[in-house]
Amino acid sequence: MVQIAELYPSLQGEGRLAGTPSVFVRTSGCNLRCTWCDTPFTSWEPTGTNRTVGELVDEILNHKLKHVVITGGEPLLAADIHVLCDILQQEGQHITIETAATVIPTEGPPAANLMSLSPKLRSSTPSAETGWEQRHEKRRRRDDIIQLLRATPNQIKFVIDSPSDLDEAVSWLHDLEIHPQSKQARHVYLMPQGVTQSRLLEEAIWLESACKKLGFQLCQRHHITWFGNTRGT
Repeated sequence: MVQIAELYPSLQGEGRLAGTPSVFVRTSGCNLRCTWCDTPFTSWEPTGTNRTVGELVDEILNHKLKHVVITGGEPLLAADIHVLCDILQQEGQHITIETAATVIPTEGPPAANLMSLSPKLRSSTPSAETGWEQRHEKRRRRDDIIQLLRATPNQIKFVIDSPSDLDEAVSWLHDLEIHPQSKQARHVYLMPQGVTQSRLLEEAIWLESACKKLGFQLCQRHHITWFGNTRGT
């Protein structure tokens, strides 16, 4: 069984496969509580329906698309994630897993064609009043898990809210031996934090300049432009 918050066809809005028609499978449940989380129905107040792997596979294949994006919440917490990914791979699906890279199943990484790793910076940590500050801060950085997941073709995506976020991301990448203007830097994406088109455009101006200087990719949130900040898109 897998707890699913939503399943729908759309276009991938972020990263190297932006624009690709895909089926999105959003699991519910997360070990982090980002202060700016744009899917609180999978983290702060997780909701969803328990679905069997067979049901999910049938619904995914019924959309007749070749790409499936397993996201969350934190999909690597989901029960039966290995079974789901194994069957989808056998069915010829291209699998992207979107993860914060802070947990890993005991069986190891599930089958995937692309691991989209989104480590959370200090600005993601909620206030003490929420009761989550210490737990989030303790859990958000797991370089050992990032390195394990990088054995799969991958991209690393940071949500950037300020120049200090950019400094932290560059320092973190240095610790991972990913340096500006290197070959690996081409697979690093910097995404402005925001859920409105005006906010994203404003932040993208300075962030695009930083990406050119560092050899990283600017990660647009195209789905906000295409559909607005709405569920099921």
